[in-house]
Amino acid sequence: MPLEAVEARRLYRQVADQLRSLIDSGEYAVGSRLPTERELAEQLKVSRPTVREALIALEVEGRLRIRVGSGIYVIEPAASAAPAAAYVIEGPFELLRAREFLESAIAEQAARVATRDDIARIDASLLAMEQVEHPGEASMVHDRAFHVAIAGSLGNAVLVRVVGELFDQRLNPYFAQLAHYFESPGTWRTALDEHRAVREAIAAHDPDAAREAMRAHLARSQERFAQNFGAENAAGSSSGRSRAARAPAKPATPKRPAKKQAGSGRARRR
Repeated sequence: MPLEAVEARRLYRQVADQLRSLIDSGEYAVGSRLPTERELAEQLKVSRPTVREALIALEVEGRLRIRVGSGIYVIEPAASAAPAAAYVIEGPFELLRAREFLESAIAEQAARVATRDDIARIDASLLAMEQVEHPGEASMVHDRAFHVAIAGSLGNAVLVRVVGELFDQRLNPYFAQLAHYFESPGTWRTALDEHRAVREAIAAHDPDAAREAMRAHLARSQERFAQNFGAENAAGSSSGRSRAARAPAKPATPKRPAKKQAGSGRARRR
């Protein structure tokens, strides 16, 4: 029997797999409410964003329903419900952290090298963003154009492609489902202000300010997506009743994938 390649699973997938197993075994019955994100994170010893990515994945699969202000409930799976091909789907927070790291550096360099024409392209996309409603397809098109225009000022086609591809991951089902809960006209106006700050720093040729403005924008995007579902108090108020019905087994702590040794002379940054 030939050996097969071993692929480390993303941490949020390990959490999702555990929760799915507990649902399938009856520890969490259909109609029951799961512990809160905070409680799950404490039991599993992982971050709340990791738990949130796992819950969103299971909701997309049709195993859970998140009711803002009420809780996270197990639902009867449809006959076609099955785990998605998640090994090719990055979690929303994983994507935003990658963008924060990469695009902050790009904005810093853009502030050094951006020409008048580059600023004009950034301005055109920002103006288009200001004239569309959000959420919607048009707002995403112009948001993408803004970030790609900044990358384009560096004159590197690879960076343009990478920035565009990372942004396009917003179309994956997990990111789209998370955005469904937290994106609104209000968050769009806030994000527009953050985009303007990036533009002003680049136009002023202030690399430090440009780097910080982009970092702050993408960090705040993560904070917006990490807002409480509003179910903590609701779940706590009736936790005794839930436990009386059935005390679910404590999920085992997922093991983090083993890290490969970095090559000599090259330091790895996380």
